[in-house]
Amino acid sequence: MANCSNCGEKIADDANFCPKCGTKTTRGRTANAVYPSDEIREAFYTVGIELEKAFNIAARETHAAIQKAKENWKQKPAWSETVACTQCNTKNPNGSVFCNKCGTRIAPVDEPHGSV
Repeated sequence: MANCSNCGEKIADDANFCPKCGTKTTRGRTANAVYPSDEIREAFYTVGIELEKAFNIAARETHAAIQKAKENWKQKPAWSETVACTQCNTKNPNGSVFCNKCGTRIAPVDEPHGSV
């Protein structure tokens, strides 16, 4: 048995740490034993690096989405387009279901005319 260099507690010859104060023993230093807190610190460091990578990717994707939205905003808005009534040929706002002049149902693009 040996004594702890920090607190003087008797420790087993095969111990890596003092059971009283937690100081690393000569055997522990030789074996490169790590404190549990070292493992936790390393895990947090690794998580930090991975989070930084994820946030950088998210920032790039968010920036690209904002740029695309700005470009689309500059384009002619879809609501400014019109659709002609099949009955009276009046121009109605895009997306209209009924003609604002004669009341005829205006079929959507993917719906055949005359089906109700």
